[in-house]
Amino acid sequence: MSNTTVTLPPSLDLPPHLSAQKYFFVCTLTVLAWDALVLTPRSYKLGRLPKWPALKFMYYFMQFWVLADFVVTGVMFFSTTVIQDTDCVAFWPYEPICTAVLLAVASAVHVMRISAIYDHVQNVRATMWGLYALQIVVTAICCGFYRSVHLEDGQGCIAGPLNNASWVGIYWLAPTLLYATSFVFAALRSIKTLETRRVSYWRLMLRDGLNLYGAILLVNLVNVLFYFIMTPTGPTDPIKTIVTSMAAVLTTTMSMRIILSVRGDLANGGTFSISSHAASSSGANTHSLSGSGTRPRGGGNHTFTLGDMRDATVAVAGRKEGGEWDADKSSVTPREETKAVLPIIGEDIDSGIPRARTGLGVQITVDQQVEYDDGFPTRK
Repeated sequence: MSNTTVTLPPSLDLPPHLSAQKYFFVCTLTVLAWDALVLTPRSYKLGRLPKWPALKFMYYFMQFWVLADFVVTGVMFFSTTVIQDTDCVAFWPYEPICTAVLLAVASAVHVMRISAIYDHVQNVRATMWGLYALQIVVTAICCGFYRSVHLEDGQGCIAGPLNNASWVGIYWLAPTLLYATSFVFAALRSIKTLETRRVSYWRLMLRDGLNLYGAILLVNLVNVLFYFIMTPTGPTDPIKTIVTSMAAVLTTTMSMRIILSVRGDLANGGTFSISSHAASSSGANTHSLSGSGTRPRGGGNHTFTLGDMRDATVAVAGRKEGGEWDADKSSVTPREETKAVLPIIGEDIDSGIPRARTGLGVQITVDQQVEYDDGFPTRK
């Protein structure tokens, strides 16, 4: 019997790290496709809003640019007909430059949002914009130190650091510093709200989107570690760039979700959830169904029926259940659809000026004697 050796084509005979990167890139494209489908309804609702503040514009820019970046990159990476010395040499600047633009827009979202939740305090704004300027300069310089990884013909095109130099990883270190700072600022601002109202840490995280900031920071930290720790086996080993595609896609999609989670108007970076409810929550938790025990026959105050009390009870229960979270919807909810529980308004007996009733809980006055000389009481 003779032994037959089968020679695989270069497109199938892949080194281990290159094969792993192709599998990981497939996972990245899957996440990108799924996220695009999931966010389509919310993108449609956001587009229906009449205004176009900066955050809304950046949302749609990222939604388009991330597809233009990684769909084209994926086609070149999985192509079996590209030639390294011609096609890949001409294509390599596309990926680092497009990714740098994508990171710049995503980081601008963080800068604007963090500045907004701190009411545009000067030191916070200066810190965030300083890190943003550093990122722009560093990524622009590092784009010139990427080259096409010289694979075999048929194995696709991919860009990597020149001579696998680890220092080129500052391309990702600069935005990671910004994302770490934004996560710390967002967490400190959220924790400070516990002094006003105690909620569970889990609900606090979901309410203020700390999971989004944390996910962005985590994936970028892993990517930076790959750049500075992993040792390639040779000049054509792409191990340093294995996580870059997933880091860029998750950074973009999570930043888009940060925009969608903004409560209220998107102008000037939106508002913080607690500050937008401070005025309403103080009066919404206390409802008074009637005034004093002495009710004049003329009906100066409102007369409440059992239906009124039932409606008020449902409103108070809904307010307690939803808390400040439900009073102001996210940016994709039109203003006319936003519902908040307002205090019951009565009239001052003396002046007739509308005022919000005060007191703790629900105060109910039961009249022992009801006079019907003026007719049956009606709901007003």
